[in-house]
Amino acid sequence: MTRATALITGASGGLGAAVSAHFLAQGWRVVAPVRPGTAPARIPDGVSMAAADLTDPDAVGATVELATAARTAPLRAVVNLVGGFQAGRRVHETPLADFEAMLTLNLRPTYLVTAAALPHLVTTGAGAVVCVSAQAATRPFTGAAGYVTAKAAVLAFANAVAVEYQPAGVRSNTVLPGVIDTPGNRRAMPDADRSGWVAPADLARVIHFLASDESAPTTGAALPVTV
Repeated sequence: MTRATALITGASGGLGAAVSAHFLAQGWRVVAPVRPGTAPARIPDGVSMAAADLTDPDAVGATVELATAARTAPLRAVVNLVGGFQAGRRVHETPLADFEAMLTLNLRPTYLVTAAALPHLVTTGAGAVVCVSAQAATRPFTGAAGYVTAKAAVLAFANAVAVEYQPAGVRSNTVLPGVIDTPGNRRAMPDADRSGWVAPADLARVIHFLASDESAPTTGAALPVTV
């Protein structure tokens, strides 16, 4: 019998497929918004999909409605995986549009989805928000000011949620992985040493731990996930 619902964004990505599969294996009902026009080939069977542009507040609201529609499986977890990386140049050489694009991709969906789901979590008096930042948020590197700033903002946002909603019984935590061993990263960095990359299945277990009651009452944590 399904015990709870997890709303997982980015489920069609290299990490999202592993996270969705792990939650399903643990008995969760999984709802996954999918960008319109994409082919969600990686999403495991059993996931309830909804076409949604997660930069659009109305589309996000409709997705949250789907996630809260099952009375026997109340929404208990919001897992924000949507994000992306774009290599660039130093700050003074980076176009404003490129800088803002990283904020839009990494921060806006996390904010919109979390904000729309929080009233439901507050009503039930329980639940967890898990956000994916990056090791670069605290250890920046050259040529990625937009990405680093966006991931640092995700971390700060998750911490704000933790402070504001702890009295209501809602927890918020963040993982900070290094490079994740996804097909996309392998294509982008074919000659890289992958010995220190994080396996999606390993990160999925950490994310599930933070989303589940096993990690209660942990909130406001920022967990590095590296090899």
